[in-house]
Amino acid sequence: MAISKAPPPAAVPRRWTALFFIGLAQLMIVLDGTVVNIALPSVQRDLGISDGDRQWIITAYTLAFGGLLLLGGRIADYTGRRRTFLVALLGFAGASALGGAASGFEMLLVARALQGAFGALLGPSALSLLTVMFTTPKERAKAFGVWGGVSAAGGAIGLLAGGALTEYLDWRWCLYINIPIALVAAVGGYAMLTESRREGRARFDVPGVLLVTGGLLAIVYGTGRAESDGWRSGTVIGLLAAGTVLLAAFVLVERRVPEPLLPLRVVADRTRGAAYLAVGLAGAGMFGAFLFMTYYLQIVKGYSPIRTGVAFLPMVMTVMVSAGGISARLLPKVPPRMLIVPGMLISAGGMLWMLTLEPGSGYAGGVLVTGLMFGLGAGMILPAAMNYATRGVDQGDSGVASATVNAAQQVGSSIGIALLNTIATTATADYLASHGGSPGAAKQALVEGFGTGSAWAAGILAAGALIVAVLMNTPRPEIEPAAGAEPDVPVPAHS
Repeated sequence: MAISKAPPPAAVPRRWTALFFIGLAQLMIVLDGTVVNIALPSVQRDLGISDGDRQWIITAYTLAFGGLLLLGGRIADYTGRRRTFLVALLGFAGASALGGAASGFEMLLVARALQGAFGALLGPSALSLLTVMFTTPKERAKAFGVWGGVSAAGGAIGLLAGGALTEYLDWRWCLYINIPIALVAAVGGYAMLTESRREGRARFDVPGVLLVTGGLLAIVYGTGRAESDGWRSGTVIGLLAAGTVLLAAFVLVERRVPEPLLPLRVVADRTRGAAYLAVGLAGAGMFGAFLFMTYYLQIVKGYSPIRTGVAFLPMVMTVMVSAGGISARLLPKVPPRMLIVPGMLISAGGMLWMLTLEPGSGYAGGVLVTGLMFGLGAGMILPAAMNYATRGVDQGDSGVASATVNAAQQVGSSIGIALLNTIATTATADYLASHGGSPGAAKQALVEGFGTGSAWAAGILAAGALIVAVLMNTPRPEIEPAAGAEPDVPVPAHS
């Protein structure tokens, strides 16, 4: 099999500047996952959307994004990672402009689905560019420290941006904000990035594409429906069962086809498999933390959207310090589980701190502590997990390996939000049933629900720490055997 070759580190022009533009693209993807959420009530009022239909504004994006990720990763490998990156940025900007100008529900729905589809191209191409640009342990550690910090902080930044834009401008700017970000990233990427791709004619595994896309769509949609219909719903059970069957069939197909969409060697590797699990479980806990802290601040404490966003700033800063200051320095020196396992345990401790909250708890002794602990932990988990999720893979498969870690985060966050929200609302309803529905009892019931959901989130993270501790026996980089993959050679930048 002929593999395209990527540039050695010294041959990539101005790669640290290029990292800034790649990071902008990742920020836009993660930010878009939360920035629209705060604007939902305004969108619903302005466009006359029913309560039953409003969920589709979020679901249309997550379905397209989650369902098309692996295909997007393989497209990047075959057609060129730089080319895919630039096309996806321009497409995302166009879809955002369409959504911002939407005059009705249907137009907005199409725009959100297009955003998700172009995001499924953008995420894998951006991460695979990072993978082929930074190959030495020390430089990879720094680059993935930046990447992990952006990934972990982007959701909280989206809450801040969404609150500010909705409160001071208009909900449409929650979509328009993507346009300048995408254009700046596209111009910088065009000037700074060097093309790399898998050699040979593109051969797409059509059965694999259909099976994995259908499976991911069914699971993401099923978990989304579980939030409103409950986990015992026949529709939810049917969707999750269908998704599981389709993904199992996908694995069987991939073992037999000559050019698989996802070569099983990518996920069968012990280190990468543990990294994918870490990213998925961290995504479940991370978005659960955003959900409970946002609801607590806005509903229980009465914070405005902009004040809620500001309340997340200390967590954002902690993520950046942890990812850039701790993880980037330690990644070249310690085994990855020495960062991921403590990071998961610290994050679990942050979620457990939610159990101490009461309706009258102050910010400094309550949500701030949770945010700081979770930010510290997330900044340790994501740079290490994302680094090792793509480490040692054949360069021709870097796009699909990058897509797999994106898919793990997407599916993990979707399942985590649905599961934890269901647990929290059930606990709230049980409390109200036994304590009455007075205003004081209603607030206390919400806090009880958030605490119960947070305890489950802590359990998920603690279980993840145990799995990674056992499974990821990877040594530190200096004594790690060299990977068998060939280094890439650049394709001319403007070919």
